[in-house]
Amino acid sequence: MASEIEDVEKLFTAKPRPVGWAERRARMDEICAIDPPAPDIAFTPFSIGDVPAEWSLAPGSDPARPLVYFHGGGYCSGSIASHRGMVGDIGRRAGIRTLAVGYRLAPEHPYPAALEDALAAWRFLREEGYAPQAVALGGDSAGGNLTLATMLEFKARGEELPAAAWLVSPWVDLTMSGHTLDTKAGVDPLISRDYLTGLASSFLAGRDAADPKVSPLFADLAGLPPALIQVGSSETLLDDAVRLAGALGAAEVPVTLEIWPRMIHAFMLWSARLSDGRRASAQAAAWLKTVLAGPAG
Repeated sequence: MASEIEDVEKLFTAKPRPVGWAERRARMDEICAIDPPAPDIAFTPFSIGDVPAEWSLAPGSDPARPLVYFHGGGYCSGSIASHRGMVGDIGRRAGIRTLAVGYRLAPEHPYPAALEDALAAWRFLREEGYAPQAVALGGDSAGGNLTLATMLEFKARGEELPAAAWLVSPWVDLTMSGHTLDTKAGVDPLISRDYLTGLASSFLAGRDAADPKVSPLFADLAGLPPALIQVGSSETLLDDAVRLAGALGAAEVPVTLEIWPRMIHAFMLWSARLSDGRRASAQAAAWLKTVLAGPAG
């Protein structure tokens, strides 16, 4: 176990940490997509208006039950390409279709650009005839934030909500008040307080970080659909996940929290190299099968 995670961590130190946005984005795509997806998964790129998107479908999967996925990257990096392997794998395991959304990134496009693009993806699905109860939303890190922000916007508008939310290492407190930002700083090879502060500043563009629209940990979460939260114990964002599970539970939302020992931020991106990544993916897939088991429309 330790050797597996240590080998993955070496990927992050093999080259100097990039500085500029273009270099950061290229490096994230390189590291996160180091292992290609299975060759028999069909990936179909297209656009929702001006928003890049991509369907994936493995042989035998149900195209009537999609998972809409928002990639991580602190709202400033990440892409459909960086998360293609993870998203395709979860679709295969769950026997469902996936829709990856390439939302606009900060600092070029700060809040609310990503939320607008997420809402456009939802409108597209509804226009295509997908019933809300046949759809799950998911994302890692900032993508987990965007998943919650999108559902909270549905709630505010009085719209039907999706069936469930899958949240991997969610970053839900942009005020950075979680205590593990400090207590886990020595073991997290990816995410530091200073790093997050820079990302948040670029994304917020002057907006109050405590606003529940950008820090959904502080929102009224009552009425949201069931959620599965998966996080590693070696993450500086561990406390975000733990506090979110508590807030959802206090709001009477069914929630499952899994804390995976010694795992790092969004560890399922490297499931090809991590046995616990594969186990976590299998458990997420089983959960998605359950929550999407009702009528498709």
